[in-house]
Amino acid sequence: MKVFIETLDTDQYRWIDTRYELGNPDAGKNLYEQEHIKGAIYWDLEKDMSDMSSEGGRHPMPSHQQLENLIQNSGLSPKDDIVVYDQGGSPFAARAWWLLKYCGFENVYISQMGYTELKGKGVAVTEDVPQIAPSDYSPVFNSDIYADRQYVKNIIKGEELGILLDARSPERYAGTEEPLDRVAGRIPGAHNFDWSQLVSHGKLDTDVDFSSVIQQLEPVVVYCGSGVTAAPLYAMLAEKGYDSLRLYTGSYSDWIADPENEVEIDREEHPEASDEDTRAILAKLIEEGYSGEMLMKKFEYEKSLLQDKK
Repeated sequence: MKVFIETLDTDQYRWIDTRYELGNPDAGKNLYEQEHIKGAIYWDLEKDMSDMSSEGGRHPMPSHQQLENLIQNSGLSPKDDIVVYDQGGSPFAARAWWLLKYCGFENVYISQMGYTELKGKGVAVTEDVPQIAPSDYSPVFNSDIYADRQYVKNIIKGEELGILLDARSPERYAGTEEPLDRVAGRIPGAHNFDWSQLVSHGKLDTDVDFSSVIQQLEPVVVYCGSGVTAAPLYAMLAEKGYDSLRLYTGSYSDWIADPENEVEIDREEHPEASDEDTRAILAKLIEEGYSGEMLMKKFEYEKSLLQDKK
């Protein structure tokens, strides 16, 4: 599948600006209002490409009605050739691209160049916001590229075929570092390919090899922390010919919203017990069936009670 494109054509293509800055939600819209590619409309990560009022992770999937409204208000129809861009080497254009594919658009591409490079190459830019006539297109949603929490559970239980591929950093995947979510770790059985490995010199580099983590014909479900940085990994897999792909849009932040869901972490099999009393606590907990993260948490709690008694 052709996903990434290098073009400066503002006549043949409809352009969508998705520049955004996590932690500074107004930055992208401000940049767009200052200057953007001629004819481009703006899609905001949280206002347009997520439903922040719903459950389903930190950047929840918009509803079908919200997506239909977005498509129609953007004046888009299936015959359009669409190019999506961001600041370059970022996940936001890929998020928009995936949503458009989910809405049934065939001729949609991600600009391999970010805005600064596009401008430097001579693309037409303007500060004028285009007046777009609404369309009446009702999307035909492609559920074959979408995964929810239950679908992931079915993979773990062996009821669906699929490889889970975690797009986060190795530290977050291992559970040794977690700056955003309340529980560290990964979805059980997941493989890891840090999406940032795709970024080279401010753009997504298509010269990448995934054979160390997945094979060409394996069905893959990609996830990250909130479904955003998984999108460029999904897009690159599609570019490289992997055609059995799904995106778990809720991702890890949705997975841990259910306290019954297990997580995996990289850690020694059991915590270390340093004296007879703590060894007795550890042995008791293992006998009771605790393991993994729950064993660690329960062990630390029981040890703290023992210290209080002393």
